[in-house]
Amino acid sequence: MKNVVLVGFMGTGKTTVGAALSEALGMTQIDLDEEIVRREGKSIPALFAEQGEAYFRDAESKYLADLLEQGPCILTTGGGVVLRPQNVEVMVQKGLVVALSASEEELIKRLENDTGRPLLAGGVAQRVRTLLAERAGAYDFAPIQIDTTGKSLTAIVEEIKGHLVENEAGGED
Repeated sequence: MKNVVLVGFMGTGKTTVGAALSEALGMTQIDLDEEIVRREGKSIPALFAEQGEAYFRDAESKYLADLLEQGPCILTTGGGVVLRPQNVEVMVQKGLVVALSASEEELIKRLENDTGRPLLAGGVAQRVRTLLAERAGAYDFAPIQIDTTGKSLTAIVEEIKGHLVENEAGGED
């Protein structure tokens, strides 16, 4: 099996789904944001504050490519990883990309008490609406699209597993 890459807006459940999918498939899960923190030796808010978003995005691109070369894994990404075309290209080439989504209302509910996301500073609801508008269509490249709104974790994992089986069967010559 190849890499499975979970993308989607913040709060769609990438990390939670990635952990459950990792367990269900017996594959290693790697969280790109956690890997950036580990390798850079600073939290993401600190990287944004001290180095700026461009520095963070450069590190994100570098580590994304590196991790996808290491072999089959479940890779969970930050919501902004899709903002760079080279990231989209490497994800599509090196893995099967699954885009998770959720309704605006659900995202605001999930994110309203999250203080560790620099891009939400200044008001969660308004920032979510603004970022959703800015990123409209940004996740459409993923061949598998799953709306997590109102679904149990088990149902989401089973839906992804079904797509993976279809993809594996369809990929045989």
